[in-house]
Amino acid sequence: MKENLIESYNHHAQERDKYRMEAWKIEERENFLKRLLSRNKRSILEIGSGTGRDGKFFQDMGMNVTCIDLSPEMIKLCRHKGLSAYEMDMLDLDFAPNSFGAVYSLNSLLHVPKAELRTVLENVKRVLELAGLFYVGVYGSDEEFEGEWEQDSYQPKRFFSFYTDGNIQKTTSELFKLLYFKRIPVSGGDLHFQSLILEKAEF
Repeated sequence: MKENLIESYNHHAQERDKYRMEAWKIEERENFLKRLLSRNKRSILEIGSGTGRDGKFFQDMGMNVTCIDLSPEMIKLCRHKGLSAYEMDMLDLDFAPNSFGAVYSLNSLLHVPKAELRTVLENVKRVLELAGLFYVGVYGSDEEFEGEWEQDSYQPKRFFSFYTDGNIQKTTSELFKLLYFKRIPVSGGDLHFQSLILEKAEF
């Protein structure tokens, strides 16, 4: 599964580097930035950083950014943008506890098998400082799904996990305080976007 993901994203890295970001994604990113600035959070880890587009945005806004991705080609693009970037699996975050004021994940957790999501969330919680913020942006569905997505245009086809709105909120809230949730309709297909901001809080 991971090998297929790496192959797919390596193959499409240059293509994805030319994508224009949708207006609603820009709005959600701006919303998260405002929260970071209001809390004076200056260090951010982006997991599943892709081409480094968002990492570069946060760095340009004065953030100390660290990027990780499974794809070597994506990491090359991040470094070309002047970002600190590492080939790393979110299931094995090699950072000290409380290293970051924030973690940002746009369309990366949807590639994590549901049985492994809690491990990823625990890893994120470990590297976040107390009261640190965690942005999660994923595509979701009104029906649960896990597996190779037949509608995927990439080759090899990628593995996806789609959650209902209720389940993604329930699952993340087991480890974090949910501060914000927004369901965003998208054109075409049966999917919609789920935007969440979570906080590492003392339970």
